[in-house]
Amino acid sequence: MPNKSTAIVLRAGAEKLTDIFTQLQRDFVLYLSKELTRGQVSFAQYLLLSILEQLDAPLTMTQVAGRMKHTTAAATGLVDRLEKLGYVRRQSTKEDRRKVLVQITNKGTELVKFVREDMIRSVTHLMEQLTTEEQNSWVSIYEKIIPFCKDK
Repeated sequence: MPNKSTAIVLRAGAEKLTDIFTQLQRDFVLYLSKELTRGQVSFAQYLLLSILEQLDAPLTMTQVAGRMKHTTAAATGLVDRLEKLGYVRRQSTKEDRRKVLVQITNKGTELVKFVREDMIRSVTHLMEQLTTEEQNSWVSIYEKIIPFCKDK
C-alpha cells in the first residue's frame, strides 16, 4: 500500500488520465463517426464489421452478441442495418436452419479497410509530432493497457 503522499500523487494522475481518456474517446468516436456517416454506419456497426473482417469467418448471432457485449436483440439490430446496406449477409446452416451465421461482404471489407487506412494516416500524422522515444513509449503503454481492459 503506497504512503499517503504517493497515494495523493497517484490519485491526481489517475484523475487527469480519466479526463484525458474521456476526452480522447469522445473526440475519436466523433471523428470516426463523421467518416462513417458517409456510409450510414454507426461506430458500433463499424466495430462489428471490423470483428468480422479480422476473423474472416462467419459468426452466429449469439457469438456476435458476445463479441459486441450486447444482448442478442441489440446485435440483431446491428446486423439488420448492416445487411440492408450490403455490408454483411446472413445465412442459415445446413445442419440447423434456425442457426443463423453472419458474414462480412466484400463491400463491408472495403469499408473497414478504408476507415482503417484513414485512421492510420491520422495516427501517423500524430506520431510525427513525437520523438522516436515518445512513439515507442506510447505504443508500449497501450500494449500494457490492452490486457487490463480485456480483463474487465
